[in-house]
Amino acid sequence: MDDEEDVRHALHRLLRSAGFEVLVYATGSEFLRHARESAPHCVVLDLHMAGMTGFDVQSQLQEWALPLPVVVLTGNDTAEGRRRALDGGAKAFLSKPVDDETLIGAILDAVGPHGNAA
Repeated sequence: MDDEEDVRHALHRLLRSAGFEVLVYATGSEFLRHARESAPHCVVLDLHMAGMTGFDVQSQLQEWALPLPVVVLTGNDTAEGRRRALDGGAKAFLSKPVDDETLIGAILDAVGPHGNAA
């Protein structure tokens, strides 16, 4: 999820072309409203969104005990943010702009043998 429409559109197009089933959300709260029933295999998560942050989303997923792998994709790469995201269970921490192959590889690594969804 990402609060920037252009980024969401580009990620959707890229990941669909790579063979992933993709749902996109503009906010963390929108994603969380659908997380349980949509049963994603992986979450590509921006950390700095208006309202609920990516850190808040990670915390809620942990509270709900939803074992969703998270790939963080952020435009604000700081040591503190990286540490906090990885300590919160993120499988990868990538900075925008990210190389397409790097993002797809991080998602595949995060998903492992579970399937083909992002």
